[in-house]
Amino acid sequence: MRKIILGCFLLLAAEHVQAQKGVNSLYSAFGIGDLEEKDYSRSFGMGSAGIARPSGSFLNELNPASYGRIPMETFLFEVSLAAKTLQYNTSTESQPAGDVNFKRVAMGFKPHKLWGVGIGLMPYSRVDYKLLNTKFIEGTNTGIRNAIEGSGGINRLYLSNALQISKNFSVGVSTAFLFGPVTTTDSLGSSGSDEDIYSEQRRSYRSFNLTTGLQYSGRIGEWQLGLGATYRFKSTLSTDDDFSIHSKDATVLYEEKRSASNYVLPEQIGAGLSLTNGAITWVADYRQQNWKGMNPNLQDYKYVNSRRYAAGVEYSFYKYYFDSRVEGLSLQAGFNYHTGYMQIKGQQINDLGFSLGGSLPSKTGHLRYYLGVEAGQRGTALQGLVKENYVNFVLHLSMRDNWFFKRREY
Repeated sequence: MRKIILGCFLLLAAEHVQAQKGVNSLYSAFGIGDLEEKDYSRSFGMGSAGIARPSGSFLNELNPASYGRIPMETFLFEVSLAAKTLQYNTSTESQPAGDVNFKRVAMGFKPHKLWGVGIGLMPYSRVDYKLLNTKFIEGTNTGIRNAIEGSGGINRLYLSNALQISKNFSVGVSTAFLFGPVTTTDSLGSSGSDEDIYSEQRRSYRSFNLTTGLQYSGRIGEWQLGLGATYRFKSTLSTDDDFSIHSKDATVLYEEKRSASNYVLPEQIGAGLSLTNGAITWVADYRQQNWKGMNPNLQDYKYVNSRRYAAGVEYSFYKYYFDSRVEGLSLQAGFNYHTGYMQIKGQQINDLGFSLGGSLPSKTGHLRYYLGVEAGQRGTALQGLVKENYVNFVLHLSMRDNWFFKRREY
């Protein structure tokens, strides 16, 4: 019971942290914002690669088929938090920023020897930016301060099911509900007078999305070979668009419901490879999403196909208790390179990162702590754009308990 109470406390803490705001990402102003392409769990330190890894001692949502390998009579509960520090660089200026955010809450279990289940909530995209400029009244030299601010994002609530169809193969499907609002505020005037006004556009997104997966596991001598593949189906985000104009004291001066075009999310394919001898594990992933031609392109940016390459290595130390082998300290290193789904002013927004991670169990073995760090660079300072030099820190907590077993009485 104490473990369940602790889990609920962590969930409430995560929801509180999610409200923190500080990173002002210029690139989240385009499309549906910054897409969450990284895995903020046990795979983070390995470049967020793990399509071919099973869900053994942790939950792996990179491939829904992984849940077929959850140990029998095992219940897993996980929470992930992330902190980020950035340095924004243009051709002439530099500015720091940082924040803390909730990244995932999830649980998984295996109610039957052939059936594994995972349930969770995580961000799908994030919008967080603020642009300041000065507008001039036509025919005069009078400047009025203008600020455009965006916030919100899309969340992903998922239910994943997997079947272990044979000793070597497992298949799975993740059914996700995507939802969330994006609010854009355009304020005009900062004189403090009653004439200062601002407009607010609140666009709400919602859609269902399916991801299928396949995993293979077999032996090559002393090594365990893992192969994985995923396919995320194309889906369409339905939108509701509410527009309003407010006075300085938030009085609504005008409001209307506007027609908004739907937003298409293209299909995504992924493939992964893993190789382990029990102590050393190597992983490599490739993901591709064809955005080109999916949605109308605006004048200052266009959609392009995105690709993600990732690889990593993990070394685990084990202890032996009687006839059981228990995982102790695990150390990781990895990298990832992602070509973004947007081209702005002729520049594709790419992301390169290098990561390290470490995992350690508690004294009882029911709780496992994971810390990860990633340093990288995104974007470019060319064509008046912004280059982001960032450092990500991840805290991932995983609780493990035994459920569904029957006591025997003699």
